[in-house]
Amino acid sequence: MTANIYALFAEAALKAGDKPLIVERGDTRLRFDELDAVTARWAAALTNTGAQPGDRIVVQVDKSVENVLLYLASLRAGLVYVPLNTAYTAAELTYFVSDAEPSIVVCDPAKEDAVAPIVGEAVLLTLDSDGQGSLTDRVADTEAPTFDMIARAPNDLAAILYTSGTTGLSKGAMLSHENLASNALVLKDYWHWQPDDVLIHALPIYHVHGLFVALHLALLGGSTIRFHGAFDANAILADMPRATVLMGVPTFYVRLAAHPELTRETSANMRLFISGSAPLLEATFAEFEEKTGHRILERYGMTEAGMITSNPYDGDRIPGTVGFALPGVSARVADEDGVEVQCGEPGILEIKGPNLFQGYWKKPDKTAEEMRPDGHFITGDIATMDADGRVAIVGRAKDLIIAGGLNIYPKEIELVLDAVPGVIESAVVGVPHLDLGEAVVAIVVREDEALEEAAILSAIANQIARFKQPRRIFFAGALPRNAMGKVQKARLRAEHDGLFAR
Repeated sequence: MTANIYALFAEAALKAGDKPLIVERGDTRLRFDELDAVTARWAAALTNTGAQPGDRIVVQVDKSVENVLLYLASLRAGLVYVPLNTAYTAAELTYFVSDAEPSIVVCDPAKEDAVAPIVGEAVLLTLDSDGQGSLTDRVADTEAPTFDMIARAPNDLAAILYTSGTTGLSKGAMLSHENLASNALVLKDYWHWQPDDVLIHALPIYHVHGLFVALHLALLGGSTIRFHGAFDANAILADMPRATVLMGVPTFYVRLAAHPELTRETSANMRLFISGSAPLLEATFAEFEEKTGHRILERYGMTEAGMITSNPYDGDRIPGTVGFALPGVSARVADEDGVEVQCGEPGILEIKGPNLFQGYWKKPDKTAEEMRPDGHFITGDIATMDADGRVAIVGRAKDLIIAGGLNIYPKEIELVLDAVPGVIESAVVGVPHLDLGEAVVAIVVREDEALEEAAILSAIANQIARFKQPRRIFFAGALPRNAMGKVQKARLRAEHDGLFAR
């Protein structure tokens, strides 16, 4: 008996038979009964490079059906899948590759020349948004009518997902087959997944939400996926009469709620709207309910643990809360010493369960810093918990910005800004943004008043991904500090609070 999560998907595919698995732009791209043969060929193509079980495969490619097949084939071959945000620059990619030490790197053909010098001894393959590249050429040339799935133990790694760090260096969260499988199986039951569910998938597949939550549930449920390369409100609305479930970040729901064609009629076939990756505004919750009659189900999770809490399927979905700890997950609210606070009082949310990661890749010291002796993980999020166990996230202990569902750590941006000639120091904060939730703003102290915003943005353009770059840069003679010399970021946030209010 293997703990390889792919075995669960293969079993579900057998039951689903010839049902469409992925439908894209109205065309069936893949059926469930084709999954075994197709992933066998892809897995053989990967192992023919010399990659061994446990080796890492770093992937930075656009969302496509072939990207999904690459992920599933990696699991089947016992490789450790390492997806990267497509917005990361070559400079950022250098760190990830050197840290992960992969056997295979897969990138877009357009980036091959830039990536080639940094992959070392890894095999470099390409895959574009249309599913073309040297990897698909290898798959086409591979004869693999069968491929024995590689057996994995529960704690063997299935994936490493990099999460930005407060020190500026990203940490690789190691997720095992058991971590992923336990979370998916719990969610399938908790969200009452139906055999005839059809999922609208418009999320990226380089992070937990789109890759593990959405994709895994559709696979386990034998559900058809209506596949979108990116979010487009018109395309999502057009799919609703043929679908039952949508998973999205709050930005999705802000844009849908503002769309004149979102009505009770257009959403009548939908069973469930799920929101996560960032806080959902109560105003968006109310507006969406008024237009559709649906109460959005908000949940809470993180890279290190997948999904942790959820509002109930049956029962009150209360805006401003993220519901209850999922079955099998222990959650508590504690002070900085790990002592539980009084019911209803704010503190740091700590969690434990089979979904909790195996630690940070090659960083045992960082892992130890975030763990209590009893195995609870310190999330860094400030929460309250009522007498019934319902959790509300009320703030963040860590210096974190969430824009469009993506985590951004200011320190990483500050290090890049401070390296620009003419910059003395900088402070980066997140301010409210109607569409994104939060937007990145930088306050810079410069030694040369001729240095302008455009010049700084140009200087950092190739250093950090676009979504991390400040939307505005302001200049100050000095950064405000408290008596201990710490920059008063709360004051800076307050000063620019209404910048993107309209």
